[in-house]
Amino acid sequence: MFEQAYSHSPQTLPAHASIFTGQLPFEHGVRDNIGFALPPGAQTLAHLLRARGLATGGFVSSYVLRRQVGVDRGFDRYDDAMPPAGPGRPLGQAQRAGPDTAAAAIRWLENAPADRLFLFFHIYEPHAPYTPPSMPPSGDPYDGEVSHADTIVGQVLDALRARGQYDAATIILLSDHGEGLGDHGEDEHGMFLYRSTIHVPLIIKLPNGRRAGQRIAAPVQHIDVLPTVLDLVGAPVPATLRGRSLRPVLEGTGPLAPAPIYAETLSPRYHFGWSELYALTDERYRLIRAPRDELFDISDDPGETRSIVDARPQVRTAMRTALDTLIANVAVTAPASVSDADRQQLTALGYVGTQTGSAVTLPGDRLPDPKDKIDVLRQYRHATALVAEHRWAEAIDAFRSLLRDDDRMVDVWLQLARAYERQGHLDRALDAYRQLIRQHPKDAASLTGAASVLIQLGRFDEARAHAALAADVAPAAAHELLARLALQRGDIASARHHAHLTIAADPTIPMPAFVDGLILYNRGDFAGAVGPLTQAAQALATRTEQIADVRYVLADALARLERFSEAEPLFVAEIAMFPGHVRARAGLAMVLWTTGRTTEAMAAVDQLEALHRSMPGSEANAVAVQLWTAFGQPERAAAARARARTNARTNAKTNAKTNAKTNAKTNDR
Repeated sequence: MFEQAYSHSPQTLPAHASIFTGQLPFEHGVRDNIGFALPPGAQTLAHLLRARGLATGGFVSSYVLRRQVGVDRGFDRYDDAMPPAGPGRPLGQAQRAGPDTAAAAIRWLENAPADRLFLFFHIYEPHAPYTPPSMPPSGDPYDGEVSHADTIVGQVLDALRARGQYDAATIILLSDHGEGLGDHGEDEHGMFLYRSTIHVPLIIKLPNGRRAGQRIAAPVQHIDVLPTVLDLVGAPVPATLRGRSLRPVLEGTGPLAPAPIYAETLSPRYHFGWSELYALTDERYRLIRAPRDELFDISDDPGETRSIVDARPQVRTAMRTALDTLIANVAVTAPASVSDADRQQLTALGYVGTQTGSAVTLPGDRLPDPKDKIDVLRQYRHATALVAEHRWAEAIDAFRSLLRDDDRMVDVWLQLARAYERQGHLDRALDAYRQLIRQHPKDAASLTGAASVLIQLGRFDEARAHAALAADVAPAAAHELLARLALQRGDIASARHHAHLTIAADPTIPMPAFVDGLILYNRGDFAGAVGPLTQAAQALATRTEQIADVRYVLADALARLERFSEAEPLFVAEIAMFPGHVRARAGLAMVLWTTGRTTEAMAAVDQLEALHRSMPGSEANAVAVQLWTAFGQPERAAAARARARTNARTNAKTNAKTNAKTNAKTNDR
């Protein structure tokens, strides 16, 4: 067991990229969970082992490690199947239950060569939100997930024992990062570089239990894993790697050469506009480079409760010099550049005086220090918890409060825009997206988010322009939107062109089949539309990130063909993925009414009215009025109209107040 093992990043994707490539984050280029992927030419551990004749299988439990980010390279089988996730669930939290991943890995083991295989098995437990299947005696759900993780790993080890492979196997158990659990004000991970989030377990079982029970105190790191495995299988270790083979201490033949250990987190800068952090760790000290450096004697103060940066100026200077030398030619990866054509388009759309992402290129010491923003971080986590509970109005107030003090926080603007959108306040959502685009003109999420809202508002030319601006930074999402917009204006050739560009960027998005089905559906050929729409719906069944309308349009086509028993579950599935899909709810109500289930149909309209209460800016109430009228319920239709008028007056007053505050703030600037 290695007592002092460290990650190079407190985030899943950069950490795994380092494990698989043997490179530091600034070398392999993956600096954050979002917006990064391994470069096409990157050689991974799986590549190198497959070249030695090993069968390679990878089984992962987190959407963050999906094959599109490149960690699948070199695997004969890479299983990243995740449950479908609609817009109400952050994709970063999309996960497969550990026992399901274990079952898939065990099935692969049963057919893999007995003595020449490399298995990568990843589980998401323990990870927030902590929901163990049973609570441990401590009553701490995190402890419960740790215990559950032990059980899951035990299932894979038992499978190896059952096949007679356990004794001869080399097994490496490690974590990608730690968890703050409240230390230094961080509940989870990603923001800071304290030991709580980058000190990780590392246990290596050698064949036949050699050296079992040994504890090794020397500091080691993720980039040591790749050269160690290559050394153990007798493969040459690339001379360009910084990591060391741990074989000498594993086999007791010699010590490790000392090596300072590097870590970074760019999350504060990318997501909040605060300074990034870097760290260097040796056998005794840890330096965290920040606008205000911190230095800890981790041999005496492993909890890093007392910075000794002023008491040890020589240590601080030596470590800071070494760290600065290491990253001297390393820049914070800038966003996509804004071309002259982009700038002209942005100006035409009203983004006058747009910035160019300068906050990403500023020196870190000119940005806020993340440790001074702990209260802001806690307020942000509270606001996102409100989102998870669908308490939209409270969440919006919380996000707006945060932005009043600092309007440079990217994630807060995005969360605010999406909360407005979920409430049906599309104009306000668009304003939030536009504020972010002014600061970061090539931000993919805000460009595609604004385009989607503009489509809902019927402002199709503006939507098309925003989607086009996103085509180089988010090609799959942008071309999906452009295909829909082309169909809206009847341009079938362009729709098919963008559908094929979508699938070229992401082969899991079934846009060509969906577009072909929509073309026939729009012509009234419902029978002809069923085939391609069914193909698209079946493709979505194995995709984590869902796209709207596929099941709805198929369900509506089937309902028009009076194939109600087939239409109903598709309406239900669309609503499960997209709870705010008003037309799918209306379609379900009509199917229920038509098939004589009047009580269920009226309950479905009641749910539409409940949706209107949570999304007062949506069309839910107007559709409810139409349905009550169609169902012969004039009193209920009249009551719905009255509520709509009351809500309209309330919204008008709220909008007036919001606009007044916004104008006042703009004038102050």
